Amino acid sequence: MTEPRWLDPQERRMWRAYLRMQRAIEVALVRQLGETGISRTDFEVLVPLSEAKDRSLRVRDLASWTGWDRSRISHQLRRMEERGLITREDVADDARGTMVRLTDKGYEITVAAAPGQVETVRRVLVDLLDPAEIDQLTTIGERVATAAGYANLPYPDER
Repeated sequence: MTEPRWLDPQERRMWRAYLRMQRAIEVALVRQLGETGISRTDFEVLVPLSEAKDRSLRVRDLASWTGWDRSRISHQLRRMEERGLITREDVADDARGTMVRLTDKGYEITVAAAPGQVETVRRVLVDLLDPAEIDQLTTIGERVATAAGYANLPYPDER
């Protein structure tokens, strides 16, 4: 067995700073969403649906964007459907496919929550960086996501 490649002090500092940054951003976003009555997981599903053509997407695409497995996305969609935020329907030309459609209620909640989320993202991240740092962080994020095998599907508004 080979010896693990332990992190040196600089690498450990970077890793721990990343973990603290990730937690701090997540806590701020969850706290802001608490004011809207929806969860962070709800919002992760609502945003791509709100940006999609006809406000609908295939379940497999939503699963790819969120990085969730089939079971998790199914449970989340069931809970959201029970609350009237989305509807699910079979794809006419694909017996295994399911479309998820954002309801008017789901869209209204997304529109109401989005400004607070954007302001929080700006306050805890974007406004702290200069344009070169934003470019660097984008490059790093894309490289890490690709190396980790995370699907690189464009969001609906990037198509």
